Amino acid sequence: MPRPRRTRVIVAANQKGGVGKTTSTVNIAVGLVQLGQRVLVIDLDPQGNASTALNVDHLQGTPGTYELLVDGTPVEDLVVPAPDLPGLDVIPATIDLAGAEIELVRVEGREGRLKRALSQDQRVGETADDRWDYVLIDCPPSLGLLTINALVAGAEVMIPIQAEYYALEGLGQLLKTVDMVRAHLNRDLSVSTILITMYDARTRLAAGVADEVREHFGDQVLRTYIPRSVRVSEAPSYGQTVMTYDPGSPGALSYLEAAREIAQKGSGR
Repeated sequence: MPRPRRTRVIVAANQKGGVGKTTSTVNIAVGLVQLGQRVLVIDLDPQGNASTALNVDHLQGTPGTYELLVDGTPVEDLVVPAPDLPGLDVIPATIDLAGAEIELVRVEGREGRLKRALSQDQRVGETADDRWDYVLIDCPPSLGLLTINALVAGAEVMIPIQAEYYALEGLGQLLKTVDMVRAHLNRDLSVSTILITMYDARTRLAAGVADEVREHFGDQVLRTYIPRSVRVSEAPSYGQTVMTYDPGSPGALSYLEAAREIAQKGSGR
């Protein structure tokens, strides 16, 4: 795929847990790398699941997003390459990040810490040859200060929605938060991508939910649905994404196609 004209910063957010947010972030990141893009994944979830799936060390005390937000450590001092995945870099998250929201409360400009850090790195933008084409930010399942930092830093929001009965429950609060951030902190923010996950083609429920989501969001919904898959769930336990764990599986092929759609949708950006 052709590289975008400038770095696209995409925030993966949904305060509802268990929707495949982290799984989608890491697999789409690897898919973009396989399509010839340079990608940085920022793990903003104290659980560190994105770091686990990309086989990046995130034991307590490992420098990562906590140091980035709280201490102001430069991005370049925290980035580590993902093993065996040339073109993919990671800033890991450790359990230390769980205290960051409390520590940042008294800090001036606390909502813009991540944006400021990214703006100071030469590999984010449109000029450097070695720039990242995509920065994917994996948020925790909440709408707290960590997620707000991501929304202030990003230009696009990707919302994974599972094809199950309560799919749209709670989504209104996320969209209100996006609108609030757009109004007061980041005018460039928009919901660019809705990704339907855990899709079971054998059930009428999944098809009904997908139709409802598409009715609400139209062209923001990717044509590619991510199927419910044991292989997708197994991969992180081996320190891998499904893209490398079982590249020919339906889950891997779907994520690769989703990555291609995302790249095509933003080709003019």
